[in-house]
Amino acid sequence: MITEHSVVVLSNDHLDYGLHAGDVGAVVHVYGEGKAYEVEFVDGDGTTIALLTLESSDVRPIETGELLDARHRA
Repeated sequence: MITEHSVVVLSNDHLDYGLHAGDVGAVVHVYGEGKAYEVEFVDGDGTTIALLTLESSDVRPIETGELLDARHRA
């Protein structure tokens, strides 16, 4: 189960916020025992890019062995 402070991976693009599937965020709140999550996405200096309420199908836990990647926002 995904809990608060978990690192999660975005499953779908959210282009209105400049986010793409595969971007990494941190869970700041869990709703309804995991039905939805409040997830914060930050850039390299820690500035919040987006704080989104996402359904459980929109994110997944980061897995052991996955590497984080850096890209410039469009």
